[in-house]
Order: sequence, then structure tokens, then C-alpha cells
Amino acid sequence: MKPAPFDYLRAMNAQHALDALAQHGEDARVLAGGQSLMAVLNMRLAQPRMLIDISRTGELDSVRVDRKAGSLTVGAAATQGSVEWRASLRDEVPLLAMAFPHISHFQIRNRGTVCGSIAHADPSAELPLVLSALGGDVMLRSKKKPRVLSADAFFQGMLMTAREPDEIVEAVRFPLKREGERYGFAEFSARHGDFAIVACAAVVTDDAIRLAVGGVADRPVVEQWPRLSGDDLRGALNDLSWKLGAQDNAHISASYRRHLVRQLGWRVIEEAK
Repeated sequence: MKPAPFDYLRAMNAQHALDALAQHGEDARVLAGGQSLMAVLNMRLAQPRMLIDISRTGELDSVRVDRKAGSLTVGAAATQGSVEWRASLRDEVPLLAMAFPHISHFQIRNRGTVCGSIAHADPSAELPLVLSALGGDVMLRSKKKPRVLSADAFFQGMLMTAREPDEIVEAVRFPLKREGERYGFAEFSARHGDFAIVACAAVVTDDAIRLAVGGVADRPVVEQWPRLSGDDLRGALNDLSWKLGAQDNAHISASYRRHLVRQLGWRVIEEAK
């Protein structure tokens, strides 16, 4: 299939895009890298009347360390590759560096944007999982005002977010590595580059364990425990595996998904210790 007919606007700057969104509202979609959106348009799961292309807006194509906010701030037009290939990424946001090789294929990362993946909110995608695990923020902007939401508040369900029709995801903020934090990431998929059937990201300190799980519930789920080990940790992982409400589908049974949560969760926590 091919997309339904639509008008196309190449935004010259962020304000140009916001003006168009204010005018067209729910009849518009924002195009950045297009690696998620074009598939949705081709299947006619979305049929916007206006497509607003922000891919060449220089002010939104930025990746910078904000020491004041303690974050790596990634603009809406910045590609995944431009973040992945930062020489300093492993020192700045180690968990993000661990996750990138699992995201599809390098050709997709070369074109797809970080903010586009966050805005798409696929529960199996790696970038929403990392943002949730780190407790990052989503920076939204409309013609009227900007606002900032935590990842937990932004993701509301499968392909559902708190973004309003007249807003763009202007940037996302990944917290920089904090002293004493250690990280782990793993996922299980049918083939390398496929969406994760289950993915786990861990942030461990001397006092606490923070585990985020993707691919099971309708959004990334984050659980925090004190520094558990042995049977206590296995029990907590088992409880979480049931809490996520895994379901059978054509690819895998709910029972095996729960098994993967327990095994991958243990693996990434041990990796991070």
C-alpha cells in the first residue's frame, strides 16, 4: 500500500513547524527521520492531510551536553547515528551507548531520529526504554508555550503519548552518568535488528537497583528495589514478570516472556553490579 494523499511542508525553522501545527492540529503529522512514520503512512494507519518535515531545521539538529541540567540533550532533527557515533557517548550516557547496537540496523539509525523513536512510543523500542530507565525528560513545544514531562508521564500506552496535536517533541534529555551508577542492557529478539520481544535495562548503585523492562507491557515499566541479591532478587524478578501482564501472541507465549524477564533482568543487574 501507499499513503493516502497529503500536502507536504518543509519547515524552514521550528517556528515555521509550530505555526503549521497550530493551524492543522490533528490533521498534521511531523516528519523527522521517517523510519517509523513512513511505515505507518504506507499501511494507512495514519492519514494526515499535512506532513510537516522538520528534518532540515538546523536549530533542531543538535546534540549537546547541558551541564546545568545534567543531561545529554538531543534535538528533534538529530539522527540516532549522530548520537551513537559521539566519541564521548560511553562516558556521558553509558546505557545509551549499550543500547544503540541493538536498534534495528545502522542504515536505519543513520536516518532515524532519537526524538522520532520517543514520539512513536513503541513499547518494544530501545530508546523509550533507556529514557525511562534513566528517568529522562521529554521537552515539548507548541506555538503557545514549552513544557517538560518526565518519561513516565510522557509514555501513556502502546503508540500513545501525552503530546498534544499542536506540539512537537523539541528535544529529549538523557541524564548524564552519575557517580556510583553502573549499567546493564540486554534484549531478546527473533533476529538481530528486529524489535525486542523482551528488553531490559538496569541502573545499579551500592544502595539500589532500578530495572526497566520493554516489550511486555504497553509501555516501558520501571521497578526500583533496594540492593537485593540471591533468592530475594530472584523473587522480586518473578513478581515483576507476573506484574507486567504478559500475553500469548503469534511469536511467543506469555510463559516464555515471563521467563525472559526473569533471565534478562538477572543478567543485566549482574552485569551492572
